[in-house]
Amino acid sequence: MRERMLAGDAYIADDPELEEASYAARDLMSAVNATDPREKPLRRRLLEELLGAIGEETEIRPPLYVDYGSHLSIGARSFVNFGLVALDVAAITIGDDVQIGPNVQLLTPTHPVEPGPRRDKWEAAKPITIGDNVWLGGGVIVCPGVTIGADTVVGAGSVVTKDLPAGVVAVGNPARVVRKV
Repeated sequence: MRERMLAGDAYIADDPELEEASYAARDLMSAVNATDPREKPLRRRLLEELLGAIGEETEIRPPLYVDYGSHLSIGARSFVNFGLVALDVAAITIGDDVQIGPNVQLLTPTHPVEPGPRRDKWEAAKPITIGDNVWLGGGVIVCPGVTIGADTVVGAGSVVTKDLPAGVVAVGNPARVVRKV
């Protein structure tokens, strides 16, 4: 079932294999979130175990919330402020030198519009890619399948529903480009 999920195909989230992977991630996530701010080496070790990848000099301030963790990769020298929700049902790839404000949500899952499959707990997912040197302001929501180009700034509270090119400022709901950087 995990292969189907990662391929973007429909899957059942309550599948026992997926549930077990999610429980293991929750245990590590809880340990990360319980670390003392002064215990940076311990937090780093736990994050390296939880995440697919974490670059050098990257800081993630807890709390951090993930579905699996292993599908989330963050580049070097990035900063993630308090309260990131990264629903990594599909891959979430974050570049180098990225700044993520508090309470940002990166949401890869999709759900059927039709009531029957939704009631039967079918879902799918689309990957998210955040380019190098992107700044996501506080409370930004990035929807499934979105790519944000390098050097782009997304204003606080924006909802990104479609790809954004490199080197722009985007704001609003839905986020729209308001100028070039």
